[in-house]
Formats: sequence, C-alpha cells, structure tokens
Amino acid sequence: MVRVVLADDQPLVRAGLRVLITDTADIEVAGEAGTGAEAVRIVRELGPDVVLMDVRMPGMDGIEATRRIMTGPGHTRVLVLTTFDDDEYVYGALRAGASGFLVKDMALDDILAAVRVVAAGDALIAPSVTRRLIARFTGRPDPAPPRLLPEGVTEREREVLRLIARGLTNGEIATRLFISVATVKAHVARLLAKLGARDRVQLVIAAYEAGLVSASA
Repeated sequence: MVRVVLADDQPLVRAGLRVLITDTADIEVAGEAGTGAEAVRIVRELGPDVVLMDVRMPGMDGIEATRRIMTGPGHTRVLVLTTFDDDEYVYGALRAGASGFLVKDMALDDILAAVRVVAAGDALIAPSVTRRLIARFTGRPDPAPPRLLPEGVTEREREVLRLIARGLTNGEIATRLFISVATVKAHVARLLAKLGARDRVQLVIAAYEAGLVSASA
C-alpha cells in the first residue's frame, strides 16, 4: 500500500484527490496539509511514501517544504503539483529534491500512475513541462553559462542524456539509437553515477544546465 500526504492550500483540490485515491486499492491518503510547514510536520510524524506537494502555499511554499522533507529523516518522496501557467517555481522544487511533478489538469489515471512510479523509487517528468522549463531558462535575458559535464561522460552518454531531457523513455531511447533497453539502462546508471544525480529528474536538469537541449528541442 502506497501512503500519500496531500499538501495543497485549496481544500477542493485535496478533496478531489482524496476521492480519487479512496477508490484505488493500492494507494491511501495518510494525511493532508494546507501549508508547507504543515506538510513538513505531517511527513515527520507519519513517514508517508509520497507527498503530492503544491508549489504556491501561504507561509512556507512547496519548494522550501520539499527541501526540508528531502534533507530530513525517512524516505518520503515528493511530487510537485503545478498548473499549466504557474510553473516558474518547478525548477526550484526539482533542485530541492522533488522526484517529479504533476500538472493539476492531468488525467486522473496519470496522477495515480505517477504516484506509483515515484513510490517505486523512480522519477517522473513530463515532456511538456520539460520543454517549458527549458524554454524558461534558455529564454532568460541573463542565462547562466552552461555547466561543463565531467570529462568521463562519453559521447554516447551525452546522446542518451539529451534524449532523457527531451522526455523519452528508455524504450524510446533504445529505438532511436538502435540499441537494447538493457544498454540504455546501463548508460543511465553510469550517467547517474558520473553526474552525482539521484534520479532521472536531476539528469534532465543537468542536461539543460550543460546546454545539451534548447527550447526548440
């Protein structure tokens, strides 16, 4: 059973998610929070598997709450909640340690699938939001200079990293590069180690910080 905490300052959003999860056999709502500070407290008390974390909340926002949860004890993972036109803080949340994000108008089945993916220890980042994040940071008037990848990253690994950042799955990368899924997984594992990344989300961040992807991609 996956235990979830709902952190959102809108009671209607929490109610809708609670109803959705109540009808699901393998996921349960362990608690609810209306602020970031409350989310941190509840996570420390209950130790849930996943937090569905809104970004904008009164007082402590979702970014700071995510940072505190991820640097605290336990193994709780965070999925960021955002809206289509309100994702300027998503990058910060991912940097704080979130394992991915959900767009609030996603299909309900996709939300449940995302919770399962993150609870299983993987990360989830939607291609549409990946493109938006890339566009936002490459379009800044004073973009930061690209960060160099470690010298040990091979050209093939750079290619895999670029495709990860574009939102492709391991299977899609294998098809694109004419290699096996097992080989893709091996490349991903080496990238995680070489870049000191926790999961696939951090690989995406590393890819566009290194200038491997652009808004037009």
